[in-house]
Amino acid sequence: MLEGIFIMKKFWIGVATLLLAVTSLAGCGQQNTTPVKKAPTLVKNPYEDTQFLMGTVVTLRVYDKGKQSALNDAFDRIKVLAKETTVNQEGSEVDAVNAQAGKKAVKVTPAIYSMIKYAKSYSDKSEGAFDLAIGPITSLWHIGFNDARKPSQAEIDAKLPLVNYKDVVLNDKKQTVYLKKHGMAIDLGGIAKGFITDQVVKVLKRDKVTTAIVDLGGNIYVLGHSPKGANKDWTVGIQDPKKSRGTAIGTVPAKNMTIVTSGIYERYLKVDGHVYSHLMDPKTGYPFENNLMGVSIITKKSVDGDALSTATFDKGLKGGMAFIEKTGYAEAIFITKDKKVYISSGLKKTFKLLPNSGYTLAELK
Repeated sequence: MLEGIFIMKKFWIGVATLLLAVTSLAGCGQQNTTPVKKAPTLVKNPYEDTQFLMGTVVTLRVYDKGKQSALNDAFDRIKVLAKETTVNQEGSEVDAVNAQAGKKAVKVTPAIYSMIKYAKSYSDKSEGAFDLAIGPITSLWHIGFNDARKPSQAEIDAKLPLVNYKDVVLNDKKQTVYLKKHGMAIDLGGIAKGFITDQVVKVLKRDKVTTAIVDLGGNIYVLGHSPKGANKDWTVGIQDPKKSRGTAIGTVPAKNMTIVTSGIYERYLKVDGHVYSHLMDPKTGYPFENNLMGVSIITKKSVDGDALSTATFDKGLKGGMAFIEKTGYAEAIFITKDKKVYISSGLKKTFKLLPNSGYTLAELK
């Protein structure tokens, strides 16, 4: 289950602006009858606010002049959604749904219903690689918290039958959620931060913000163009999964895009010399075991990045890459335990591996 909403995985992804010169355009000597949209006025030093929410550090930066109040609107939205999705907290709608498992359907707010519906849709799309009903297993292990432990096989076997997204029943008309079996529990940690990131972007756009950085504990969204270059992209660093936050192995250009990373070294449990990741396999009840060390997803919606990063870990390098290529709307960077980097086809011309990173680019055979 979620505690402080953040029971997921995310690495910090460094965001830096790309410094490029602005080329001036000469007039053509003819009157332009097409209305010209006035370019927004940007500030050199952005309006910025950092708060500790959802168990992580949240930082928002807005570059549009006179739009400082948009920060307050965005944080207000985050706090409302965090309260509704956090477990073991008064006002949690997820708690309410889980408490009535096997008993009755629970009506939830439109935003939470939309989040749960999306989570079920992705569970189906990924054929269970991502499963919103993973709650009974994540609460058993509780990796990332002080009481984390390796459960017995008997405990895992007892909980696995409760993990089945098909037993989550939704009623669009009534906006209700029903869990068929007693003991079931949904865990929105797999998409919650991505969903909220997208909601923040909507708030900023509503407030007429054109240029901003949204960082929800590693879920990065870059809005608009880099403020230091006319019509130029931001440069986003891809985190080295084995080093401290802010250490990049490579970079990608991006605008109006999100970058979401999952990995096995940020939160884990070590038992008898074996490292267990917090990324759980819904089929086995154990953390995923494969050669992947980290996966970064680049797409337009942060909620998609969350779900895809989990699903690709389940499928492994070859299966995960095939899954990404099939989507048609996402790109991915896979980092393996032998320090090789594999990139999806859409990044072949844009991803840059940093010199002396200690990693090497590789091709799938």
